[in-house]
Amino acid sequence: MAAATPAVSPVSSLCPDKLLLKGDAEKTEEELEEGDDKELDETLVERLWSLTEMFPERVQSAAGATFDLSLFVAQKMYRFSMAAFWIGTISFMILVLPVVFETEKLQMEQQQQLQQRQILLGPNAGLSGGMPGGLPLLPGKI
Repeated sequence: MAAATPAVSPVSSLCPDKLLLKGDAEKTEEELEEGDDKELDETLVERLWSLTEMFPERVQSAAGATFDLSLFVAQKMYRFSMAAFWIGTISFMILVLPVVFETEKLQMEQQQQLQQRQILLGPNAGLSGGMPGGLPLLPGKI
C-alpha cells in the first residue's frame, strides 16, 4: 500500500519574510514595531492642536475668544448660583425653621393636654366635652 501524501497549500509553504511587502522585506520585526510605536506617540490633544493649523487666523482667534467668553460666563454662573444657594439656605433657616419649630411645639403641647385630659377624665373625655359617667342631656328639659 502506498501512503497518501498530504496536499500542501501554497500559503503555508511561504515563509513570513516572503509575505512582507518588498519595501519592508529588508526590515526586521523590531524595526517594524519601532515604526509603529513612533506613529502612536502623538496624543489626542497634540493631534487636535495640529488640526487648528488648517484654519485661518481669524477663525482661530474667533474660536479662542468664544471659548474664553463661555468659560468666563460659566464661572460667573457658578459663583452666582453658589451665592444664591447660600442666601436661600440661610434665609430659610432664619425665617422658616423657627415657625416650623413653634408649630411643632404647639402641636406637642396640645397632644399632652389631650393625654392629660384622657388620664384625668377617662378615655371618652377627648371625644366629648362632658363629664364621664354623666347622663346625656335630654332634649326639651333643662
